[in-house]
Amino acid sequence: MRDSEEANYRGIGIMAGGVGWLIIVILGVVCLSMWGCPQYHVWQQGMSGAAKLKEAESSRQILVQDALAKEEAAKHLAAAEINRAKGVAESNKIIGEGLKDNHEYLMYLWIHGLSDQGHQIIYVPTEGGLPILEAGRFQKNSREKSKK
Repeated sequence: MRDSEEANYRGIGIMAGGVGWLIIVILGVVCLSMWGCPQYHVWQQGMSGAAKLKEAESSRQILVQDALAKEEAAKHLAAAEINRAKGVAESNKIIGEGLKDNHEYLMYLWIHGLSDQGHQIIYVPTEGGLPILEAGRFQKNSREKSKK
């Protein structure tokens, strides 16, 4: 019987030791989690802040690149508009020089324009029965003739 009691005591001792170790392990896990949870929360907040910072930097870079693209496009549009204006000015100069002292051609264009307009009534201011422009031209011609 002694052997069986001794075996029982040994079994109870092993069981008590196992339960004791189990309690120690559980307490260790609880203590570790009590220390680790706040540490994990701090780490998680740091990672979240770093992610937000990276996102803000990326958004800023996108805005900067967009602004630079708009600036470059505006420069090219301005250069194209300047070239167009130079072309218009040059063509106006050529036309102006071609029409200078060419009153007969201008009169022809005016008469031809009147025939293209169809049946419209046009009021022309006159002076002495002549259109004012014609009266001025004839006055200019008569002054030149009188000086000669």
